[in-house]
Amino acid sequence: MEKILFYGMTGEKMCFQHILLNALDLVADGKDVKIIFEGASVKLVPVFEEENNPLYKKAKEQGLIAGICLACSKVMGVYDENLKSGLVMLDDMNGHAGMKAYINQGYRCISM
Repeated sequence: MEKILFYGMTGEKMCFQHILLNALDLVADGKDVKIIFEGASVKLVPVFEEENNPLYKKAKEQGLIAGICLACSKVMGVYDENLKSGLVMLDDMNGHAGMKAYINQGYRCISM
C-alpha cells in the first residue's frame, strides 16, 4: 500500500484546503495518508475547529491527522487552542513534528 504524509507548512487556508482535498481523495483510492500541521499551518487548527470546516472534520474523523507541531503552536500563540482540538501534539524533532519516523515507515512526504 502506498503511504503519503502531507507536511503542511503554510498558514494560507486555501493552500491547506488542498492538502485536505488531496488527502481525502488519496485515502478514498486506498492509500495510507497522514497529515501534520507544522510551521504557520498550526494557526489553522483553531480556525478549522471554529468554522467546523467539513474537509478538516472529515479528515479528523477518518484519523488522517497525525498531529500538530508543539513548538510552533507555542511560538504562534495557539498552543492552548490546539490542545482543545484533541489532536496529538508532536515534538519528536527538538520540539517540532519530524518527518523521519514516517519516512522510516515508507511514507512519501509532500510538504506544502
